[in-house]
Amino acid sequence: MVLSRDQRLRGRFVFDRLYQKGRRRHGTWMVLRSLKAEPELLRPDPRDHHPCSDRVAVVVSSKVSKRAVQRNRLRRLLHERLRQLLQAHADRSSGRWLLISLKPGSAEADPQVLLGECSELLAKEGLIP
Repeated sequence: MVLSRDQRLRGRFVFDRLYQKGRRRHGTWMVLRSLKAEPELLRPDPRDHHPCSDRVAVVVSSKVSKRAVQRNRLRRLLHERLRQLLQAHADRSSGRWLLISLKPGSAEADPQVLLGECSELLAKEGLIP
């Protein structure tokens, strides 16, 4: 299952802002960037009911794996975990944008290790208990 439209980050200006001004937390296999939401950077969308809600993007570059199948599998794995966490903590929405970038070599890591590190980074950022 993928993230819903209201939970996804999209747009070049949004990603540029996250890379420039986002707070970084490094793990062994991934980097978490977070930033307070700036809804004015989002394209207006009449279907978007919560422009200030938490939004997430997952970046898996070809440096992680040359095979698109493997990159998509990793992206879907993290999307599912993030979707569950965002739904479980919807009442604690802090209006943050999150960008998770996988580091090279993370394709060989155990999926449970990746999910654990993802949860650990989100907890350090104060997004989950």
